[in-house]
Amino acid sequence: MLLRQAAQRTPVKTVVSLTQQVFGGLVWILVASSLVPWPLIQGWVMFVSVFCFVATTTLIVLYIIGAHGGETSWVTLDAAYHCTAALFYLSASVLEALAAITIQEGFIYRHYHENIAAVVFSYVATLLYVVHAVFSLIRWKSS
Repeated sequence: MLLRQAAQRTPVKTVVSLTQQVFGGLVWILVASSLVPWPLIQGWVMFVSVFCFVATTTLIVLYIIGAHGGETSWVTLDAAYHCTAALFYLSASVLEALAAITIQEGFIYRHYHENIAAVVFSYVATLLYVVHAVFSLIRWKSS
């Protein structure tokens, strides 16, 4: 029943939101389990992935329970959040890629592969947030 209510929102946006959750969760898990040469980079990537995961989950739940009431301010919030999340994820993706490139001696291949997987999933999450931001901006402009 909840998925049916979420699908009424807009099927494409619902699918994008759920895939954002999946890829954001994968980034979160991979970064948490990997070793990064610079803890500050790992901290930023973890902050971005956890923040976006929690905020997107909150927005999905609020839309499902109908808290938005069809108000224009929610459309603005949706557009602003997804634009900000896309920028955050882009910065986290670039920094995670930099960290993966600079892995030096003392790290085993497993850690390198985990970092590369985190980079790939982070860029996929960035793309999904950009797509959602574009849809949100189109909806915001038409409202």
